[in-house]
Amino acid sequence: MSAPVRTLTAVSADGTPLHVEVHGPDGAPAVVLAHGWTCSTAFWAEQIRALSADHRVIAYDQRGHGRTPASPACSTDALADDLEAVLLATLAPGEKATVAGHSMGGMTIMAAAGRPAFRAHAAAVLLCSTGSSRLVAESTVLPLRPGRLRTWLTGRVLGSRAPLGPVTPVALRILKYATMGAGSAPHMVETCARIVHACPRRVRHAWSHVLSLLDLDHAVRELRVPTAVIVGTADRLTPPVHARRLAEALPDCVGLTELAGLGHMTPVEAPDLVTGKIRELTTMHAPKLKEGA
Repeated sequence: MSAPVRTLTAVSADGTPLHVEVHGPDGAPAVVLAHGWTCSTAFWAEQIRALSADHRVIAYDQRGHGRTPASPACSTDALADDLEAVLLATLAPGEKATVAGHSMGGMTIMAAAGRPAFRAHAAAVLLCSTGSSRLVAESTVLPLRPGRLRTWLTGRVLGSRAPLGPVTPVALRILKYATMGAGSAPHMVETCARIVHACPRRVRHAWSHVLSLLDLDHAVRELRVPTAVIVGTADRLTPPVHARRLAEALPDCVGLTELAGLGHMTPVEAPDLVTGKIRELTTMHAPKLKEGA
């Protein structure tokens, strides 16, 4: 991944220090990237590389992930606090940005939708491979009929405390099955595996509990900026039913894109398409910061 122009620490409402990276030229249109569960800023490497030539790209590590320390506070409110802190630490007063979130990053955006800092700084949103509720009940990671048994078993699998261990051929096959499309290139699978396996198991478990109880349906209606939604048709963690529900509930949905055969890791599996969607939203809704603004 390209080296950031600068790094900084944004301090969240409870004092948690958040690792933030800024890429690209000052004054360029701003993009803020929020990664998902068990990932880090490295997950956005292709978007950062492509966009930083003519955008100011801001990426941060969610609490407990990457270079941001873990915190006892694991909740959607904490995620919203963190995103607000990043926006306030990196954007000038009145400056607008496109905010893109993948999986738990999308849930972060939903949780923050009604917050003052988000309302002040978000010009447009991209939601990739995410949902607002019923994550465990509607996951298809286990090839069983929908119902209480599948929901219970899925919760046990996703909430496991077991260490993931080294990235072995078996681990790659498991991760590919659970999170990526059948046609994903080996280098994409290995990239995702190295990122996911680097997440501490205690952090992985703590956030799995938050996700299992997630209910942000009410927050979707607060997301009043132009919002695009992307999902892979082979996504087992947040199947297309979630994206379709979001598209219907959003006050200003500007498009639902379903990517045939792709899994949950859309920014890695379809980097050019995701980058292009961010660029399109920014061009339409988040113009360049004016001199002296």
